[in-house]
Amino acid sequence: MTLTRLSELVGVSLVNLSVLKNDRARAIRFSTLTAICDALECQPGDLLVLR
Repeated sequence: MTLTRLSELVGVSLVNLSVLKNDRARAIRFSTLTAICDALECQPGDLLVLR
């Protein structure tokens, strides 16, 4: 799935998704994480890594 398509499905700007994708985000709203997981049919643990 393209970042553009994910942006459309989730309702989050392309810029904000790019920040998340490139590991430059300092925080993420739970509602955003939930929407991304719903769109990708995954769990938060599939997307996040504890460092």
